[in-house]
Amino acid sequence: MDHFSYIEGRLHAEQVPCTTLAESVGTPLYVYSRSTFCDHYDRLAEAFAPLDPLICYSIKSCSNLSICRLLGERGAGMDLVSGGELHRAELAGIDPARCVYAGVGKTDAEIIRAIKAGVGWLNVESEAEFENISRLASKSDMTCQAALRINPDVDPMTHRYTTTGKKETKFGVDIQRARAFFKSYGHDPHCRLAGLHLHIGSPVYSPEPYVRSIEKALELIDELKTEGYTIDTLDLGGGFGANYETDQSPIAADYASHIVPLLESRVTQGLKIILEPGRSISANAGVLLLKVLYVKTSGDKTFVICDGGMNILLRPSHYDAFHFIWPCEVCADQVPLRREMKPDLPGLIVTDVVGPICETGDFLALDRPLPPVKRGEVLAVFSAGAYGMSMANRYNSMPLPAEVLVDGDRVTQIRGAESYEDLVQHELKHEPIVLKIEEKAGRP
Repeated sequence: MDHFSYIEGRLHAEQVPCTTLAESVGTPLYVYSRSTFCDHYDRLAEAFAPLDPLICYSIKSCSNLSICRLLGERGAGMDLVSGGELHRAELAGIDPARCVYAGVGKTDAEIIRAIKAGVGWLNVESEAEFENISRLASKSDMTCQAALRINPDVDPMTHRYTTTGKKETKFGVDIQRARAFFKSYGHDPHCRLAGLHLHIGSPVYSPEPYVRSIEKALELIDELKTEGYTIDTLDLGGGFGANYETDQSPIAADYASHIVPLLESRVTQGLKIILEPGRSISANAGVLLLKVLYVKTSGDKTFVICDGGMNILLRPSHYDAFHFIWPCEVCADQVPLRREMKPDLPGLIVTDVVGPICETGDFLALDRPLPPVKRGEVLAVFSAGAYGMSMANRYNSMPLPAEVLVDGDRVTQIRGAESYEDLVQHELKHEPIVLKIEEKAGRP
């Protein structure tokens, strides 16, 4: 699953003790395992190899340039949702032609930049967006390629904030509208519409929703073909689960065993397949290290107060997400054998693990059994590689933390911790803005 393990009671990232990292770099600290990133990517590529897919890593899950560069070197393209992510992909040396660009709110500037960069596919979310992309391409005297994001109206049975494949979401168009969409725009001279895009949600812990979505997409492809439209690309999106709890998610081969048979014959007929994995690659490749500031009791509650909370890892308070949390150093009988909610270990105390932010909703775990801890100890928050640092924020004027990448016994700091000066640098550089206000007739 990952390369974080306890050796003689000390948590190691590959071959490096996590407490050594915390002492050397400071906390809060995101620690990534290079081997875990590579293993998860390689297993996914191997499982889906019969489809020869373009695997576009979802930058939004963990967007550090070093991580993007690492996966790009293994053959990954990138899944983008903003101009900033396109900028990251380019800096990481990724060919824009191997990128897909999704998102319901692409600005004109972002679209023009993507077209000029030669992004492989713009995933289109609405009629209005397609018309705007075509207009901007024509204005720039360029052409581009698009895939229509369709809603197959399949419930992936995940959190309501990350369900994207139902009709009621803001993403894509339903299949009935998709038919009319191609009639209106299927032969546009500036934006070639020759792909379909699916993304039903995340995390999805069963292959079955993918099967139903793909079956609906293939039926639509066949219908469109009879009407004279050629669909040469099917983007399956991402959303594969990660093991936040032991054995919670199917492995890549399990997803592939259901998906590959549906598409092998189509691939031999020329259909291009794209995958957009994110958390299935990055989640278990990272841990968050936090230092215990105080332990307090209030009524019947015990609180472990740490130097990072919802500002550093938003998922628990935003999604009610579970992350296994455990001290980095424990005695032999408290080494966790499995990362589960209630390990069957002696001497545990039910605690709330909380952060320093001035919000009652600032927590990382509620009613969680933990070994007794004291001020100065280091806790590890597991499976924090996806949507951890990428969603971190500066609320309460808290600087963003550092990130390190561990490769065996070698440690590289791939992002420095912010200083207080970093927090205010954009507020100290003032430039005068001259506004010319034209008076309208009849108005003072």
